[in-house]
Amino acid sequence: IAPFNPTNKHKPWIETEYQGIVMENDNTVLLNPPLFALDKDAPLHYAGEICGFRVHNGPSGSSSVQFEAVVLDRSTGEGLVRSKEPLDCESQREHSFTIQAYDCGEGPDGANSKKSHKATVHVRVNDVNEFSPVFVERRYEASVPEGRLFDRIVRVEALDADCSPQYSQICFYDILTPNIPFVIDNDGNIKNTEPLDSKRQRVHTFWVTAFDCGKNRAQADAQVVVTVKPSCKPGWIGWSKRVEYTPGSGSIPLFPSLHLETCEETVWNIQATVELQTGHIGKGCDRDSYSDRSVRRLCGAVRGEVDLLPPPSPAANWTSALPTLPSSDSSLVFSFNGSTHVAMVPDSIAAAISGDHFTLQLWMRRGGINTQPPTNQARGNRREEETIVCSTVKNDDSFSHYSLSVHGCRLSLFYWPDVSAARPVKFLWKLEQVCDSEWHHLSLSVQFPSVTLYVDGVTFDPALIHDNGAIPNPAPRQRLVIGACWGKYVGGYRGLLSGVTVRPGSVEPHSVVECLYACREGLDFGDLETLGSGMKVHVNPSQSVLVLEGDDIESFNRAVQQVTYRNSLRFATPGVRPLKLTTSLRCFNEESCLTLRQLEGYLVVLQPDAPQISLSGVGPHLARPAPEFEGPRGVPLFPELRIVCSLSHAVNTAAQGMEGGALMSDAVAHTLDGCEVQPLGEELNPEREELLVDMDALRERGLEIINTTAYIAITGAESISVYEDVLRSVRYRLAKGSARFERRFRLSCSEMNGRYTSNELTLEVNFLHSLDSLYHPSHLLASQQQFLHPSHHTGELSGHTLPNPHRNSVVPGAATVIIMVCVGFLVVMVILGVFRIRSIHRRGEGARGGSKEDSGQWDDSALTIIVNPMESYESRMGISADTEGEGEEDEEVVESPDDANDDQRIIIKKEGRDGHPRRY
Repeated sequence: IAPFNPTNKHKPWIETEYQGIVMENDNTVLLNPPLFALDKDAPLHYAGEICGFRVHNGPSGSSSVQFEAVVLDRSTGEGLVRSKEPLDCESQREHSFTIQAYDCGEGPDGANSKKSHKATVHVRVNDVNEFSPVFVERRYEASVPEGRLFDRIVRVEALDADCSPQYSQICFYDILTPNIPFVIDNDGNIKNTEPLDSKRQRVHTFWVTAFDCGKNRAQADAQVVVTVKPSCKPGWIGWSKRVEYTPGSGSIPLFPSLHLETCEETVWNIQATVELQTGHIGKGCDRDSYSDRSVRRLCGAVRGEVDLLPPPSPAANWTSALPTLPSSDSSLVFSFNGSTHVAMVPDSIAAAISGDHFTLQLWMRRGGINTQPPTNQARGNRREEETIVCSTVKNDDSFSHYSLSVHGCRLSLFYWPDVSAARPVKFLWKLEQVCDSEWHHLSLSVQFPSVTLYVDGVTFDPALIHDNGAIPNPAPRQRLVIGACWGKYVGGYRGLLSGVTVRPGSVEPHSVVECLYACREGLDFGDLETLGSGMKVHVNPSQSVLVLEGDDIESFNRAVQQVTYRNSLRFATPGVRPLKLTTSLRCFNEESCLTLRQLEGYLVVLQPDAPQISLSGVGPHLARPAPEFEGPRGVPLFPELRIVCSLSHAVNTAAQGMEGGALMSDAVAHTLDGCEVQPLGEELNPEREELLVDMDALRERGLEIINTTAYIAITGAESISVYEDVLRSVRYRLAKGSARFERRFRLSCSEMNGRYTSNELTLEVNFLHSLDSLYHPSHLLASQQQFLHPSHHTGELSGHTLPNPHRNSVVPGAATVIIMVCVGFLVVMVILGVFRIRSIHRRGEGARGGSKEDSGQWDDSALTIIVNPMESYESRMGISADTEGEGEEDEEVVESPDDANDDQRIIIKKEGRDGHPRRY
């Protein structure tokens, strides 16, 4: 037996690197090269044998706890690497660790065992196709215009959770719905195979699925919805050519459903201009239909203005030679031709407005009606200045001079504070408003050396102020000319003027000037808070042009739908207002940028509901003793007058932005502008009768009055309560001994410059005479002459109604005497009739026919015996025998109930002037 050699001279040896593969959900690792550990001590027992392998963490720090290495054959050193648990490729696809072999040592106890170097093991986990594709979205939607083929309409996408490219990639997609004009490629792109028609089928719905490269189908299919849009045409969609506006509606949106379609063209700036044309209405837009003087009062202007172009009248005859044009408001428009049409204001008027502090206001329309704006007048064609107003006034011991002129598109004020000493100064303004042939309101406040100009309520600073140098002095005399200057009519004004006024003293406040010009209609923007970011809105002073600008189409569309039309007039002027919408687009590619045509439409303001102006609380009869009319103050004609204005139907207050939405009658805040009291029949005799009005109250309220013998007219825009107070103070007074028996008056009112009128209220005034005064011979004769005046109508006496007995009135003496005589005469005739009937009954029954003849003879004899006391009265009255007189006289007779039956049986025939029988 050989002796035991305990020496273990060599270390085991293994490869330095191994590549391993393990299937997912398995634990045996296949290594390349195979795992063998060699020891040069072999075939020695223990020292040349491999007892085991140790697994360590790899160089990257990956854990080795998932793997283990075992020895299959100790003598050959064959080993096996395996995982302790099945591996998941989706959790970790690759693993790295190190292994080390050690021998069995020198004995069975493994003493003095040796270790090999460490070898790196890389293990890759092979994937198993255990997952199916899943679509990112369950439903895909797309919209495409009709009539076109697209390379891609929509792209669907599915994902697979497997870790390897073989099983995680989607190899192809498939459309499950048959017979549809769409195909899908392996990348999920869907396109149409033929042009789509929105009329034939507006919406296409189909299903698609997906497969991975392991041929696993998607767990759930995806739905695709394709909407076919009609052919896209760039432009505005939802444009309504006609827009209706009901007066009293407040503000209404002009384009509630309008939006811009760019057909996917990328734009970076959009600008839209909305233009409302109102130049044909009044002086450029809808304003209050009152006179300029009334509008000044309503705006709170300082009083004291002098009208330089008043309506022609005997007192203002310097405008009678000027041609006038019709106007929708109450103002008078004068036309000037630059030569013969000149207004020379009297010196008495010019003297009242002297001084170097004054405010000149006027409405101007350059060139008249059918004249093109002289835009090129300042260049090339050097025309003379056109003078509008030229004034030389006397100030104590000196004269000052100023003139307002236009030249091309420039407005100039030439001011000379002292024509004998100071040098003149010229203020120039360059204004487009001067030469656009539209109506404009000018307000020039001079407080030398300060000059303030307002054009359409907007302040403009002078573009140039300079010393005009030496020029010929004006004549040292006071003169005020409209349409020319200094008496020579060269370079006169060509155009229209209206409402030219001058007020001396302090300048007009800006708020008043804005009110005088303010349009009651125009364009507006609904709610600025809803304006999107990057949006801009601009409205010109007259609110006839609104400009929107932005860079986002959605925000721009919302802004366009907020453009509104407003008209604050209760009774807006009906008619058509043309509308225009001009759009400008700017794109990144300017060459292919869209061009949109201008849209044209019109706004129709409907006829407003006519207000009902109702006058009540008067008459129809007013009976007073004659001495009351002959007193110093006379008798008030309308002491209980009531004026009510209301619309014919209710108005929705919610539409006007007021609180609540209930329907309520619009019966407040009306403004009358005139009332007239007119005597019916003969005009007033100024020597015997007159109508009295409280002039102090009129002046205090700024009202004007025209008092003639034919009528009294009170004018001026004021509230209903003011007109009620003024009309209640109207009194009728007679001279001593001038009382007649009746006088009739008619009262009517109007608003909106006579556009709406009230009912006509007729009042009959009865003068009650005392009995004593009638018994006086001279007074009785005078009363009868007045009462029996031949100019009165036929039924004047018979139709005269007695006054109300509750008013303690006295019945006129003459009428009482006549009635008593008639009643007495009737009683006598009844008694004679009864007596005659009894005598007839006493006669024999056989002579009935003769008795009838005798009865007829009795009637004739009665006519020869009895004299009608009314006959002489009728002859004096000149009353013809007509049916109306019959009925009225019968009415007086029937007042006696005892004689009613007899009156039906007794008929007296009397031939009237016309030869026809009359019935009494």
